[in-house]
Amino acid sequence: MIYFTADTHFFDEHLTHDLHFANRDFLTTREMNETIVENWNRVVTDKDVVYHLGDIAQTASNHVGHQQVLEILERLNGQLVLIKGNHDPRALFKYLDRHQTPLTTEKPKFVFHDVGLILKFDHHQFFLTHYPLMLGISVNSVNLHGHIHHYAVNSQTNINVGVDTPEDAYLTVKNRPFGQPFSQAEIMEMVTNKKIDFQKRK
Repeated sequence: MIYFTADTHFFDEHLTHDLHFANRDFLTTREMNETIVENWNRVVTDKDVVYHLGDIAQTASNHVGHQQVLEILERLNGQLVLIKGNHDPRALFKYLDRHQTPLTTEKPKFVFHDVGLILKFDHHQFFLTHYPLMLGISVNSVNLHGHIHHYAVNSQTNINVGVDTPEDAYLTVKNRPFGQPFSQAEIMEMVTNKKIDFQKRK
């Protein structure tokens, strides 16, 4: 299976009590980190692929900081396809690439993209980026993105897949575990229900 997430911001002390920009309230970054790891591994297996659309962590951009990020990412199940966010230094990607170990499937643990990529499934074309894109009038094209935390783009062609997204309200299942990546089926449900919501507004 494939999954999608963004803006985990591991180790980011500024977000543990920031209810204005990010919808999370933890006593410590350790509590936040462990919650994400536990809820992630509850659904993702090492045979799955998770597209992480940027802002992985907030640590010092040095060996110690990069090692912290490596250690927590190695605890996450699945292959991680990492798209660079504004808080992801290029040096971190180089460090992860040098120190990664193959999965049991013999695939690399980490795959890297600086800007984004295009993915096609369920008769849709998905533009995977960190920053939201404005696609304009399009047919079956959707931008999956992060960056804006608990905000949503006022367009039916944009879906925020970050851990703080308000767009999980488009899902039938409410109160999803914090930090759990969105499955392909959940993405399609969000796309469909956001489109219906916008049609009702006309």
